[in-house]
Amino acid sequence: MKKLNSLLTAAAMLCFSAVSMAQVTEVVRLPPQGVDVIGMVRQVQAGDQDTLLDIGRHFNVGGDAMRNANPGVDFWYPGAGSNVLVPTRYILPDVPREGIVVNLPEMRLYYFDKQAQTVRVYAIGIGREGRDTPLGVQAITEMRRNPTWTPPASIRAEHAAQGHILPAVVPAGPDNPLGTRAMRLTNPSYLIHGTAKPWGVGMRVSSGCIRMYPEGVEELFELVGVGTKVNILKEEMKVGWFGDELYLEYHPPLEEDNISSEQAMYEAIDLVNRKAAQYGLTVEENVIRAVVNEATGMPVSVAYQRHGM
Repeated sequence: MKKLNSLLTAAAMLCFSAVSMAQVTEVVRLPPQGVDVIGMVRQVQAGDQDTLLDIGRHFNVGGDAMRNANPGVDFWYPGAGSNVLVPTRYILPDVPREGIVVNLPEMRLYYFDKQAQTVRVYAIGIGREGRDTPLGVQAITEMRRNPTWTPPASIRAEHAAQGHILPAVVPAGPDNPLGTRAMRLTNPSYLIHGTAKPWGVGMRVSSGCIRMYPEGVEELFELVGVGTKVNILKEEMKVGWFGDELYLEYHPPLEEDNISSEQAMYEAIDLVNRKAAQYGLTVEENVIRAVVNEATGMPVSVAYQRHGM
């Protein structure tokens, strides 16, 4: 693997385990203000029948995140005994730690449970280009178990053009695109919901709604309620503190934003330098460049307190 993956595995705790069918949701004690990095990067050994999708679903990590974290690994057949990185270390988004926070470029949903003082992290699928998931602060306005789906006229027309006729109402059941749970947002055209096609979680495959793994949406459904705040962001670049080190996490930007690698590099170096200057930290610009170039989506230390200072 590339040099950056070596840096990551050296910096993070590693956990080798066999992948089982049960899904694991990352539940972490909410750190105090000033600590922004949670979780750890795992390393697992793939079984003979495992794909990166299988491993990702087990740890509630999406397909694209698994692909980005494992460059050079065959997505559909890593091979028995192959070491696979699972990107379950995160920089918390730089917004109030309350309710649901969705960051589109990383295709993750964070649920901050104020009472339990925990944060849970879920993989999501988002709107494909041209059917973008809307940004901004909303709230859950309706919650439904085993929902029916009334496809909008535009989606019915889109399917009809491909020779697939959708019914006016799709009944609840295993083929329902909303899965077993649906939570409507303030903008009533958009939902957080499950899916009948879990392989699409962690990718841009929806018509603007936020898709979750069946296991994840059923868990989240029991934790939230009508009125829960939903803050939808678009931050491909996150920085955060852990101890006296500053970490950078970078995800490939959404295609329609047309952010060049040169622009991303400049913005990352500028952001880290401004944050580090407040505390007189030493900035590793070569590492920043590696983080942006490789875009693995995992936090890497890029500025630190020089020994003896």
